[in-house]
Amino acid sequence: MNNKREEEIKTEIKKELNSEFNKNKILSMSEISLWLDTYDDIFSDFDPRPFSQRAMSIDFLDEIKRASREKVSGQIELKFLMPSKLRSVETELNIKRRLREHFKKHEESLKEEKTRGFQYGLFLAGLGFLFMFIGVFFHYLFGERVLTDILVTLFEPLGWFMMFYGFDNAFYTIKQKKPEIVFYEKMSKAEISFISY
Repeated sequence: MNNKREEEIKTEIKKELNSEFNKNKILSMSEISLWLDTYDDIFSDFDPRPFSQRAMSIDFLDEIKRASREKVSGQIELKFLMPSKLRSVETELNIKRRLREHFKKHEESLKEEKTRGFQYGLFLAGLGFLFMFIGVFFHYLFGERVLTDILVTLFEPLGWFMMFYGFDNAFYTIKQKKPEIVFYEKMSKAEISFISY
């Protein structure tokens, strides 16, 4: 079934290769359209591996991030405009797979980072609460003594600081990671196609 779908895609691409499209029409229809001189424009110039393993170009990622911000909801269509004489069905299938893998991997990685950051923030806040509790406990247990006053003076501000820092870290991490996660979520579900010009 998967081979049948790939054959359909190959047939579709070959049809595209044999016909001319109105460039302005293509640009107005697609959500994100990028002109490519070669397939290498998508990937890092410093990575010699094949397209199925290569790292993405920072310029390419920055450009689609910028363009995807304008699309608030719905599925993104990522269209690459390639010179018809340079197109290859096999290469395009490999690139599509590689792009989906890249976007999905980064989406999952960022979600894990967000979860870890939130948990770490809550841990720090809990630790801060514990320090405040220890300060109160020493004060209650030993009363007004010099050593108790010193410990309370140390533990109470430390507890407040850690609690606020922990909550700030937990919720700031979520806010900070959200745009990146949304971007990679959109791109992992994007419809990717190559069109001749």
